[in-house]
Amino acid sequence: MHSALSARIKKTDLNDALGIAQMMRAVLFKPVYVKTPANQQRRLLLTSRKLLQRKAYDIDNDLRGQLRTFFLKVGALGAASFDARVRELVDDHSAIAAVVIPLPLALEALRTQLARLHKLLLDTVRVDPICRRLMAALGVGPVVALSYRACVDNPTRFSRLKNVGAHYGLTPRLYQSGEVSRTGRVSRCGDAMMRAAFYEAALVLLTSPRGRWKSLKAWGMGVTRRRGIQKAIVAVARTLAIVLHRMWRDGTQFRWSVAETI
Repeated sequence: MHSALSARIKKTDLNDALGIAQMMRAVLFKPVYVKTPANQQRRLLLTSRKLLQRKAYDIDNDLRGQLRTFFLKVGALGAASFDARVRELVDDHSAIAAVVIPLPLALEALRTQLARLHKLLLDTVRVDPICRRLMAALGVGPVVALSYRACVDNPTRFSRLKNVGAHYGLTPRLYQSGEVSRTGRVSRCGDAMMRAAFYEAALVLLTSPRGRWKSLKAWGMGVTRRRGIQKAIVAVARTLAIVLHRMWRDGTQFRWSVAETI
């Protein structure tokens, strides 16, 4: 819309109104689905949790990199002993300690609030029957289930099951011009948070040694042998999106094998 209106010679309110009316008549616009307030609140919880998680990782990695400049290695430690280890390393370096000590304090505050938001997320999933049903699928945890609940919002807005994977950028790009027809990598259109959640769920489904095997995992391992692990993860993520959509729309439980459908 901005490109069409900027092509006009005179920029006035009247010309903008006429341009918008013309685009509406010519159907030169894309409809936008507005999610319900409840799902907007769920998405706010997910994005806020992800923001704190990302900032905590940034501080942790940056602090480790800065200390390695002075040949001070933190090592593989958990969150509980990280602060004590940093103080131990900079104990004999007063100038470095004056700069470095505030970072573990900020990191601890971030982790405290992150734990608070994560508990709120778990409480939200625990009382939501749709999320609990979606978590029956292998690889789908509380974060993936709530992300699917918040992003899809209404399963009936997809006329076809295959549209779910395409909507979130899990289908290959296609370039056709004349005699040229080239298929590329996934389109990456749509919600990046939901696409990342699908990818993580598919990765867990294919690589987790726990739990019994199911038809989807067996099919994904076959794709891995033929095409490689990366393409197999995308293919399983696309199929998992269809499976979750069917479970939500029809109110059915997850089926571990084809034999359970008979």
